[in-house]
Amino acid sequence: MDLRRILATSVGMTLATTLLLGLGYPLVVTALAQALFPRQAHGLGQTGEPVGSSLIGQPFASPGYFWSRPSAAGRGYEATASGGSNLGPTSRTLVERVRAEVARLQATNPGVAVPVDLVTTSASGLDPHISPAAAAFQVPRVAAARGITKATLERLVGEHTEGRQWGILGEPRVNVLRLNLALDRAAPQAGQHPAR
Repeated sequence: MDLRRILATSVGMTLATTLLLGLGYPLVVTALAQALFPRQAHGLGQTGEPVGSSLIGQPFASPGYFWSRPSAAGRGYEATASGGSNLGPTSRTLVERVRAEVARLQATNPGVAVPVDLVTTSASGLDPHISPAAAAFQVPRVAAARGITKATLERLVGEHTEGRQWGILGEPRVNVLRLNLALDRAAPQAGQHPAR
């Protein structure tokens, strides 16, 4: 066996696969995504500036925005750490976290039951949707913070409620980022940005 020939073949294959799989494949996939799915590839935003993706959840802290469900992905909505918490129903950690979230949310809307998706994480930790009940629960807080009527917000939530996929799969849902962007268009709030 010729050692130089084996070494040249190994180095050549390494370079070829690096160029093909490390450069060529990502460029082709990116180009296809840009051409076939431009809205999903570029994200959503206002005035040309992307602020998020409708496919991945993100946290909202301001009382003038609808809040997403909690995330167990890393420090929250970290796409590289997607996954659930794996805490079972008998986990003390889970029970304490849920109780704390319920207390925090009930302080914003006293006397109203907190929808379960506002205090539990999704399996991926990246879910961009909340239930229509979770959106309705937040209407009084957002209306007070924005100085707009509850009826206006309820109409906005209704307009952004998506039905079951193909009419049979899943449950009705509201994309939080889309709703918050529509909220900014309908009732701008000085100094606020939906990514915050």
